[in-house]
Amino acid sequence: MNQLKQLKIDPITSQVIRGALENIAIEMGHKLARMSYSSIIRESEDFGCALVDMNIQQLCESTQSTPLQSGPIPGYVRGILTIFNERGEEFYPGDVIIHNSTYHGASHGPDIGICVPVFYNGELIGFSVTTAHHLDIGALTPGSCGIVDATDAYAEGLQFKAIKVYEKGEKNRFIWNLLRDNIRASDMVVGDIEAQIAAANIGAERYIELVNKYSLETVLAASEDLMRYSETMLRNEIEKLPDGTYYAEGFIDGYVDSDDPMKKDLKIAVTVTISGSDIKIDLTGSSPQVNRPINMPFEGTVDCAIYLTLRSILLDSTVFGNIPQNSGLIRPIEITAPKGTICNPIFPAPTIARFCPGNIVASTLMKALGQVVPNQISAGVGNLKVVSYSGLEEEDYWVFMDIVEGSYGGRSGLNGMDAVDTLYANTRNNPIEDIESHYPLRVSRYELRNEACAAGKWRGGVGSIKEVTFLKEGSVSLEADGHKHAPWGFAGGDDGYTGAVTLNPGTNREKQLPSMVPNTMMRKGDTLLLTGPSGGGYGNPFEREPKDVLTDVIDELITVEMALEQYGVVIREDLTVDLEKTTDIRHGKRDE
Repeated sequence: MNQLKQLKIDPITSQVIRGALENIAIEMGHKLARMSYSSIIRESEDFGCALVDMNIQQLCESTQSTPLQSGPIPGYVRGILTIFNERGEEFYPGDVIIHNSTYHGASHGPDIGICVPVFYNGELIGFSVTTAHHLDIGALTPGSCGIVDATDAYAEGLQFKAIKVYEKGEKNRFIWNLLRDNIRASDMVVGDIEAQIAAANIGAERYIELVNKYSLETVLAASEDLMRYSETMLRNEIEKLPDGTYYAEGFIDGYVDSDDPMKKDLKIAVTVTISGSDIKIDLTGSSPQVNRPINMPFEGTVDCAIYLTLRSILLDSTVFGNIPQNSGLIRPIEITAPKGTICNPIFPAPTIARFCPGNIVASTLMKALGQVVPNQISAGVGNLKVVSYSGLEEEDYWVFMDIVEGSYGGRSGLNGMDAVDTLYANTRNNPIEDIESHYPLRVSRYELRNEACAAGKWRGGVGSIKEVTFLKEGSVSLEADGHKHAPWGFAGGDDGYTGAVTLNPGTNREKQLPSMVPNTMMRKGDTLLLTGPSGGGYGNPFEREPKDVLTDVIDELITVEMALEQYGVVIREDLTVDLEKTTDIRHGKRDE
């Protein structure tokens, strides 16, 4: 296989094959989304599709999928190969493998991988893989997220370690019966798994068609050429950075209502070492692992958060265009984390709620890089919430998972983005019409926060507010972060605003909930008010253009009083700026 990579290939053929590979992954993604039953795949697009070669190098990925789904796919394949070697198993045409082991490359248990080995003229030449988030995998309580009280991996649901659901084209009915018998809302979940299989088979077929057209040698040579190009582009940018070591810390809320100090205010420590065109990320100093599921798989979550952050900052698409997304982008990067920490836990430490902590890894890495490339990072991001709603309809469960947006911090020349999934999440919001037409829930409020906008030369992004009422008895669980530790401001910008969750707001049963809530029963009429954090400000607020401050007031992001207090901008009753008084105040403040 390595000898094939030495074949010379012209740049035009290489680019044609690049387009073909990318279109295979895109087609896989479209087919998966169209065939899926659940809103988390169909609407939020929480899935990934990719082709992987025999050297476990990713050749392409679906552009509409989230980095946290496509990024781990080589790790899924690596884990499957490891397990197959341990068991003495082999791949055959017609095999389909299901895999979700978080200690063998998977991102977390609900993100099930479907792997189809690709054969050409009797030779195994690679793998077509889909991943997707599933709304229940048979854990103690409903919903595949929000199982925040799990004490080990066994409590998090069914574990599939490289199991053949099809062998030589024959369906393994025992496994399918096990799935249906142990999963809530099994029609939906099993339907989603079948959609993944169909999409992976499409990828395998298209890959074989490509090889038939150009030859295996040509396709592999083009793939290696594309990976070298992506690697070279990243190395060129790393080489521009000053050699040295840079450090930053971030904190995860954890279980703020716990009496155990080891379960809250968990530290993420990031040391970045730059040497020539190589960059090392060391997470030594991060908190020890805990017996709660906010530990993060090193391969599948931590590495993806780091790869995505470095790629996004150093190869900004607005500057460099569309760089091929393949394994060449990880070659200059080395990541280490001590075993037994929340960034590299030891089995059977639980990991299902790794989503929000992984965002803190990415945000803290960005903070460290701010010492090197201050004009290419954003201030601290507002983290997300994963809310799992469920209930019974006679004998059948309904399960719905909602990802409530966070926000970005400001960055050089740009305000922070409002109410969006941040960093490696990148899923779409779920339309209210879809929620209310499928589940006994009513969304009575969905809007941007007012008066929660971090000041800066470029203001922080604003979080969202969502109010959801149960129309029938059910239950809810919550996985979130950023209720205690606010997003960090940068270069003189203010820190952002923390988030919150309020149960039954405005009633005599009003109660503030922590950021981690295990499955809790809800009565008909119970209401949740979900408030997303707002990102940090970037730069000195007194350098913000007065007209932009006025716009923030008109948009009701800040008040007239906040404009004066935070920005030194005087706004008259007729909503115009008094530039003379503003100048006097700003000069006076600077003199102080």
